[in-house]
Amino acid sequence: MKNLSFPICIFTFLILLSLPSYGQKNSKPNIIVIFADDLGYGDLGCYGHPTIQTPYLDQMAAEGMRFTQFYVGADVCTPSRAALLTGRLPIRFGMAGEGRGVLFPDSGAGLPHSEVTIASLLKEAGYSTGMIGKWHLGHLPEFMPNTHGFDYFFGTPYSNDMRPASNPKLPPFPLYRNEEVIERGIQQETLTKRYTEEAVKFIRENKEEPFFLYYPSNFPHVPLYASEDFVGKSRRGLYGDVVSELDWSVGEILKELKDLGIDDSTLVIFTSDNGPWLSQKEEGGSSGLLFEGKGSTYEGGMRVPGIFWWPGTIPAKGSTEALGTTMDLLPTFARLAGIPLPKGKVLDGVDLMPVLSGQEQAVREFVYYYHRSELYAIRKGPWKAHFTTRPSYSAEPAKRHETPLLYNMEADPSEKYNVSDQYPEQLLEIQKEYQRHVESFTPAASIMEIKIAD
Repeated sequence: MKNLSFPICIFTFLILLSLPSYGQKNSKPNIIVIFADDLGYGDLGCYGHPTIQTPYLDQMAAEGMRFTQFYVGADVCTPSRAALLTGRLPIRFGMAGEGRGVLFPDSGAGLPHSEVTIASLLKEAGYSTGMIGKWHLGHLPEFMPNTHGFDYFFGTPYSNDMRPASNPKLPPFPLYRNEEVIERGIQQETLTKRYTEEAVKFIRENKEEPFFLYYPSNFPHVPLYASEDFVGKSRRGLYGDVVSELDWSVGEILKELKDLGIDDSTLVIFTSDNGPWLSQKEEGGSSGLLFEGKGSTYEGGMRVPGIFWWPGTIPAKGSTEALGTTMDLLPTFARLAGIPLPKGKVLDGVDLMPVLSGQEQAVREFVYYYHRSELYAIRKGPWKAHFTTRPSYSAEPAKRHETPLLYNMEADPSEKYNVSDQYPEQLLEIQKEYQRHVESFTPAASIMEIKIAD
């Protein structure tokens, strides 16, 4: 037996070398998620915008990986944020209502505490957790960020249009530090700079330990506000000014990571909560070649920018056509932190590290497009079938299609040419998945319509 010990050791060593290893320089990497609000697929230079200058995000994409097929879990704000933080479709836990698509200042509900967030999961793994920006998952004290795993919170409880200027019955727009309101009636022109300062401070204070920073900006959601340094600097008007300032904010964060020497142990992700609010016209964004925008299950409503940056771990390969979603973040982070996934929860996300590391080209088979509580469409590979369609923010009723519409996303990203009669086998595969999916669980009762008792 003694003669066998050396070959066995060599064999074991070779096996260990062959196993995937991510972030070897820090077994628990720092993680930063920057989440824009209503930013369209076509609003960044690296996604083809002709006039908005986004040099820092363009550099981030060049040094990391840019997803061309990255999706959100819902077509509007509140459920999209819930999907990102839980790794689950909002219909599973009551945040996909019919009467109300998002939470409002008079809402009496919030993200259920039965859900496990990225923050609470990573906190148990020894991470310092911070959130800077817009919450919009319940503004009552029992639902705010500090009750969902965040050690530190600096930001606003809901969207920046939910203020007296748009509705006299609403209270002055509040700014929080943890559980305390520190300002009412915020000068929103200062928000991006203040958020950036807070983000940099959080990074500095936690540089010696693994940290998770969630930075959901209030912008470029309307009303638009940019600081004096950026107003009038873009050829795209105030909308472009706001996006340029957000780009600057990203640049400041990346610079701080490099200055501190922790860039190679930090994963940074930039994405958006849904597509652009097209009805806002010049104050709304662009979907690029994609059809429709926010509030729609066409591509423009749910396909968003997705940039992943981690020097030394994510190869600077430019772009990937792999399917990915914001719900994939939780299982990806759990893998990187070396912790198990939440017990007793059906997750709708998958671990993206095989794609991000360049080891695999694809890990996700399906994308599900929900509008509120109804499954409108499914994508498999290049094929997308629409079972129900409806224009965004329209008074028109939803249209159910007896024969679902079928589009080839590779040949027709604008969803102009229905080819269901030409590819019946591909359509049948997606129809079977639709049936399997809707029969696999019972939707939770909606909490979105609950209001604060008078």
